[in-house]
Parts: sequence; C-alpha cells; structure tokens
Amino acid sequence: MKWSQIPLGVLQTNCYIIENTDQSCLIFDPGSEGKKLINWLTKRSLKPDAIFLTHAHFDHIGAVDEVRDKYKIPVYIHEEEETWLVDPKLNGSKFFTMQNLIQARPADFILKKEEAIKLGDFEFFVYETPGHSPGSVSYYFEKEGFVVSGDALFKSSIGRTDLPGGNQSQLLKSIHEKLLFLPEETEVLSGHGPITTIGEEMDSNPFLNGF
Repeated sequence: MKWSQIPLGVLQTNCYIIENTDQSCLIFDPGSEGKKLINWLTKRSLKPDAIFLTHAHFDHIGAVDEVRDKYKIPVYIHEEEETWLVDPKLNGSKFFTMQNLIQARPADFILKKEEAIKLGDFEFFVYETPGHSPGSVSYYFEKEGFVVSGDALFKSSIGRTDLPGGNQSQLLKSIHEKLLFLPEETEVLSGHGPITTIGEEMDSNPFLNGF
C-alpha cells in the first residue's frame, strides 16, 4: 500500500491517494481541479472506493461531487461539519473573492466518533482533531506508518484558527493529545506543504514548544 500527494487549486491543497496493490484506492480531500485528478487516476488505472474529508473548508471539497459522480463512490465527513458542504458561508468560499462559491451535495456517511474503519483491504483509525475547524479529523494508518492530518499539523507550523469555528487552544490540545502520541517515525501528510514526521515536529515545531 502506498500514498501519493497531488496539490490542487489556487491554494495548492494536498489531495492524497492511498492505493492498494489491487489498484483500489481511497481519496482524501479532493479540493479542486476534478478533471486533473480524474485524469491522474485514469492514467494509473486506479479504482477509487471512497472519498474521506479531513474537514469541509472550500479548498478541500471543491472537486467532491465531480469525483463522486465519476466513480459512484461515497463521501465521509465528521458530523460537526455535516452541513458545511452545501453552505458557502460555512465552508468559507463566500468570503474569498478569488474563489467561486463552492457547494457539494451532503456526504453519504457521517463520522460521529473516533473509530477504526475497515473498507476492503484498507484499515485505519479516525481521530477527532478539532481546532482548525470544529469537525477536523485525522486518519491514521498504523501499519503503513502515516497520518493524513488535514490542516491540523504542518511542517514547522499548525493550522490557522482565525476562521469561523477555529480555536487555537483546542487545536494545540488535539495535536498534543492525539497526534504527538503517535510513533515519532509516523509520516504526517498535511493539507498544505511538504510531508513531515511526528518526531520532527516534536523537536522543532515552534508552535508546539512550551505548550
């Protein structure tokens, strides 16, 4: 099983494709440029099984319906942001002048708690990591050694908390209690920017020191 990072859209939001040896795959945060993403998947003969969202800000959801309709696959989101997909005010697209209004149909499955998920041969754990937004979650693949953290934790930084529903103290609590408890070698697949590791952020992230 392996992952690929595909930056999409004007904000270069990282979409992640987790693929198995049988060419089945999961899609995390198809933020924009649906045709580009579909072409990427087609060239590799990959067969998506589902879309999982780390949260519902507009730059993470822009291609949800295009990709969902192409492959006839379900979408998963946390219940705290269940209504954000359909509401440009909640998902933030209403307030960014460079961005068209973003709306998507409601998700097919609602995540309501921290839990282990098994979908085909894919097995991972959902951690609730609010702070950047109320319904932010991180997806931890223990056997593979990586976590899809969305906009919670970045290389040498953390997610912004000045958007509606953001809370910095809550975000720092999420990072320390959920993410920093993972093995130090765990790769952090962030919503923007380069990959990092839990150990690297424990040692050098200026936002986490002194918490």
